[in-house]
Amino acid sequence: MEMNILFIVSAILSFGAVSLPTRAEPVEDKQVLLDFLHKIHHSHTLNWNKNFSVCSEWTGVTCNNDRSRVITLRLPGVGIQGSIPPNTLSRLSAIQILSLRSNGISGSFPSDFSKLGNLTSLYLRSNNFSGPLPSDFSVWKNLTVLDLSNNGFNGSIPPSISNLTHLTNLNLAKNSLSGSIPDISVPSLQSINLSDNDLTGSVPKSLQRFPNWAFSGNNLSPENAIPPALPLQPPSSQPSKKTKRVSEPAILGIVIGGCVLGFVVIALIMVCCYSKKDKKDGLPTKSHKKEGSLNKNTSEGQDKNNRLVFFDGCNLAFDLEDLLRASAEVLGKGTFGTTYKAALEDTNTLVVKRLKEVTVAKKEFEQQMEVIGSIRHPNVSALRAYYYSKDEKLTVCDYYEQGSVSAILHGKRGEGRTPLDWETRLKIAIGAARGIAYIHTQNAGKLIHGNIKSSNIFLNSEGYGCISDMGLATLMSPMPAPVMRAAGYRAPEVTDSRKATHASDVYSFGVLLLELLTGKSPIHSAGGDEVVHLVRWVHSVVREEWTAEVFDVELLRYPNIEEEMVEMLQIGMNCVVRMPEQRPKMPDVVKMVEEIRRGSTINPPSSHTNLEITVSTTTSQAANVASASAPP
Repeated sequence: MEMNILFIVSAILSFGAVSLPTRAEPVEDKQVLLDFLHKIHHSHTLNWNKNFSVCSEWTGVTCNNDRSRVITLRLPGVGIQGSIPPNTLSRLSAIQILSLRSNGISGSFPSDFSKLGNLTSLYLRSNNFSGPLPSDFSVWKNLTVLDLSNNGFNGSIPPSISNLTHLTNLNLAKNSLSGSIPDISVPSLQSINLSDNDLTGSVPKSLQRFPNWAFSGNNLSPENAIPPALPLQPPSSQPSKKTKRVSEPAILGIVIGGCVLGFVVIALIMVCCYSKKDKKDGLPTKSHKKEGSLNKNTSEGQDKNNRLVFFDGCNLAFDLEDLLRASAEVLGKGTFGTTYKAALEDTNTLVVKRLKEVTVAKKEFEQQMEVIGSIRHPNVSALRAYYYSKDEKLTVCDYYEQGSVSAILHGKRGEGRTPLDWETRLKIAIGAARGIAYIHTQNAGKLIHGNIKSSNIFLNSEGYGCISDMGLATLMSPMPAPVMRAAGYRAPEVTDSRKATHASDVYSFGVLLLELLTGKSPIHSAGGDEVVHLVRWVHSVVREEWTAEVFDVELLRYPNIEEEMVEMLQIGMNCVVRMPEQRPKMPDVVKMVEEIRRGSTINPPSSHTNLEITVSTTTSQAANVASASAPP
């Protein structure tokens, strides 16, 4: 009887365990979004499929940590037309960030948005809204950002905005608002823009700390409308009726002043010219943009129809203006352009690469981007979007918080550094090898990476190497051979960066393996003016004695890894042999690198003596490899 009861309880528990969903989903919020999608016209396709996960796969949607509610909805520039259907989005009671900007939404401000009491950011700019603003903003007590600019709102600005005690940014520019500006005494307010409306009266004292342009384009009264930058000089009580001749000292002063003014004008022209030149190394500026496009002067031949092109599987929603407005940080300047870390307003962080020296036509560029953008592999960093215009070519990828392998391996060496352990280095090698091998199978086996180096490799969520920047070499103008070889990763036979091959990718990967083993950069200084090439240095050490000098001192503290390091060294040297046809293929390299861990045996704790003994047992085989791979 007891056994029967236990069996029944066990069965119930097992059934319950099976029945429980592996990943929670906000079922009600998901239905709300589907209702909204079905009731409103939209010209761009959204991947809002009821069979997909709303939290991890739907474009523009973000859930909270336990995946119980939708907290962010960002759909900028997706072609939404018409008014927002009532009783749809207003049911997303947990939503915090709502962005529907740069669409064609019309009608009045949705009255049922008053139910969204958890809103912190509301972006509705650049639509076709009309009618008055909500009379009571107090319902959004947590609101920090309110952007309703570039619409057709009319009527007055409600004084209830001053009840938004957490407000930091207010933008009501380019509407048809009239009446006086209310006294918005909110200490947290950092930015305000009320320009280009029909406002009258004067600027309240609470807002006079903001710049003049924030109130320009209105009908404000001249007295006390905008506080002058300098105090005005009171007029003279008795205007002078007597005309005086200009004295010689005054004439001299005028001449000197004119010369000084001339110098100032010349200096300003030089500064402007320098600024234009300097902008070539930065992201396009805000003055060069329009909603959804990079809109430069038509005299420059800019195609106004260019937009960011997204690839399937990207659940982020942003446009070019987001990138231009984002807080940008230069991560580095590499072979193919400058890379930026861009933090979007919704806290998502991306990597934007501004390509330089792109020589191919738009059609060829787009075809290559389509090939690269279709790649989905755990060891290949996905291309999320790209932008092409006459003057700007951008690629957008994921941001990896830990940074590149180059930064992790070489950064902050010395006291207090956390060394990169052998397990991590091995996983980097395995992941990068898998990623490169997969790249070589794409586009009917014609796709080449062309720029493999440790700064283009990152760690995925499982700690394995993940390779980025593939396939860009064929789009660029060729670099001079000395410049290419200075990078240290280029195979000796590659004299044109556009003509890289699978074999040259193998060579570059071999350099990466040597870099992981030695802890040294492919080209580094040995003190003074002497420059050491890693491949040549490893060959010299191998030919002479095969001592532990070749391995990173940070690895000597880890036990039982001697044989594994020697095996990886042999693989690396096989990859960097001089003759391309003698190098292994990437699928074979993957097998060899994966076998390092599977084929290793348990060794005694590591020491220099043990390592030298292990290394010496393979001296004969390594000498043959070194002889074959020695650089010319």
